[in-house]
Amino acid sequence: MRWIKQRRNSAMPLLRKALLGAEPTGTLQSLDELFALAHAMEQEAANRYSGFADEMRRQNKNDLAAVFTQLAAAEREHVDSVARWSQSRCGKDRDPALVRWEAPETFDAETAAEVNTSRLLTPYRALAMAVRNEERAFAFWSYLAAYSRDPEVKKASEAMAREELGHVAALRKERRRAYRHEHERSRAETSAEPRPPHIDAQRLELRLAAQLAEMEPHLSGPAAVRIRGIRQQAIEMADAAVGAGSFPAPMERKGPLEVAEALVDGYLEGAERATDAAHLERLQRLAEQAISRLAWLRSLSAA
Repeated sequence: MRWIKQRRNSAMPLLRKALLGAEPTGTLQSLDELFALAHAMEQEAANRYSGFADEMRRQNKNDLAAVFTQLAAAEREHVDSVARWSQSRCGKDRDPALVRWEAPETFDAETAAEVNTSRLLTPYRALAMAVRNEERAFAFWSYLAAYSRDPEVKKASEAMAREELGHVAALRKERRRAYRHEHERSRAETSAEPRPPHIDAQRLELRLAAQLAEMEPHLSGPAAVRIRGIRQQAIEMADAAVGAGSFPAPMERKGPLEVAEALVDGYLEGAERATDAAHLERLQRLAEQAISRLAWLRSLSAA
């Protein structure tokens, strides 16, 4: 994957400081160490989600308790998957003693406080938090893949990053379902209104490329380099995005982060409906690129 294979990319410090919140304190030296860390990260996420589910039950918010219970179950499946992978590659279970530096937090303190106290929390917002968590994990493994000097560790870190992108896609799907459920009444009330003009994915990709070109002169150093790369990627994706989605025309007037996120959801929704194998593969490839692009744009925005 091109976004991982660009070793020691000059924008990586922005990613690890902005999206991760703090720079990882080293690189992994062995597969044993990688599996130990991956297991610890997935277990920590499972524990956090389980704790949130318990808190929601105490507050009699059963719909939110169900969401967090499902998220905890999914993370436990990831824990088991890492354990099986460790057995397959190393012939043994992971060793917790090999976790020698702190992994990124599943949620920051502000987010955790919101889960526990906010009366405005909905299943959609809970799933949005989970999406952000998986994007953070993607950034973490991308960093390790880019900076690892061991070929086996690099390859495994790239696989972990791809796995996290899959988790992002799955959670975004659930988030869209939650959004539709929460807004079905509003849609029913506006269903009689005229359908606004729409544009295709190619046009929206080119609009994003133009927005990034406008941003580039205001940036310097690694940020400018990364924006230039993302802009070129958007131009290339536009060629592949012909007929890949339809978006309300006013989306062109949104900011680059909103446009980038709309493209992610558009490609994922298209993949859900695709019946032709080649079309499905094209949409999945576009969605994967769009998800990693969105994570980079968020990291640059935060920086």
